[in-house]
Amino acid sequence: MTSRKFVKLASVPIALALVVAACGSDDGGSSSEGTDAPTGSGAPAGTDAPAGGDAEGVLAGVCPDLMVIQTDWFPESEHGALYEMVGEGYTVDIPKKTVTGPLMASGVDTGIDIEVRTGGPAIGFSPVHSTMYTDTSITMGYTSLDASATFFEDQPTISVIAPLEKNPQIVMWDPETYPDVTSIADLSTEGVTMNVFAGNAWMDVFVNEGSVDGSLIDPSYDGGPARFIAEAGAIAQQGFASAEPYTYENDFADWGKPVAYELVHDAGFEAYTQPLGIRSADLEELRPCLELFVPIVQQATVDNMNDPTRAHGIIIDAVAQFDDFWVYGEGVAEFGSQAMLDLGLVSNGPDDTLGNFDEDRVQAVIDQMVAVDLVPADLTAADIVTNEFIDESIGL
Repeated sequence: MTSRKFVKLASVPIALALVVAACGSDDGGSSSEGTDAPTGSGAPAGTDAPAGGDAEGVLAGVCPDLMVIQTDWFPESEHGALYEMVGEGYTVDIPKKTVTGPLMASGVDTGIDIEVRTGGPAIGFSPVHSTMYTDTSITMGYTSLDASATFFEDQPTISVIAPLEKNPQIVMWDPETYPDVTSIADLSTEGVTMNVFAGNAWMDVFVNEGSVDGSLIDPSYDGGPARFIAEAGAIAQQGFASAEPYTYENDFADWGKPVAYELVHDAGFEAYTQPLGIRSADLEELRPCLELFVPIVQQATVDNMNDPTRAHGIIIDAVAQFDDFWVYGEGVAEFGSQAMLDLGLVSNGPDDTLGNFDEDRVQAVIDQMVAVDLVPADLTAADIVTNEFIDESIGL
């Protein structure tokens, strides 16, 4: 349902507004910036956690006073680690679509603030990489590795932690219409049109590797459900495993039944998505900060997976205050977090550590992209990822 991707698009059609019937507006410039968020689900209490007193003020004077993190979409459960770090008394800026508050490490104030910025339509559908280079007040952003490879020559970034082990992106279909289909490759064999966003590196790779017939790709997907529903399931469509299977069955009355899907990861393109990265030139300056901050993000991911309640409260509150076409309630939030566990979207990977990169896996993705002339032939995993700041003792 969302783009949450890096493709070089000037804009995405306004048809996204079809996602919900009642769309909000920023007209009037109302903002809650500078005011405390409401109590209850909007400002859930922090909890004591393993960091204890050791984290008190730990980032003050080491990291920027305001840690600005640019995401790739509206707040959602996949962003839970970020909102887990947002403390009580946070503020929501409605026109800017940001959430700002004390940066917490398992309930302990680190001495600086965090600002989580909405991506997608909030930044004109600009790629996160480009936005990071346009606005240097951004400390870190969601530097998906296929994007990092694509933009490396002009806008190099290096990713320092991967809260998500697997890409949640899927291609989905109607199991009633296509009962024998179990994979993206099967869709191709059956001659099913696949409606996806333009510019997907993974689809270019699948075509190149022969698992998908390129003539079946329709790159006109606009992020909304209208076409899939209107076609009565005759086509397949891009989506997210942590959202669309719930929303199509529960939120879209005109559909109201399950969908089947395969993860892009399981189909053979294993790029890490939504890792946190920085502009490569900032590495030396930020190194002391990253040594402290990256383990905090690792632990926040663990805390969020163990109990996503407080992050969900902030996410749902922020989305409600934004009052835009994006709607996010408790049902899909809870589904998303459970799906991340059930599908291994958040996991320790091949070892006992959460958030580190498998450099062989990264290199394999680069090699797939080199084969379709998307990235320089001499690009290596070490150019775009590092495990330097990972605490190997932190895992689920």
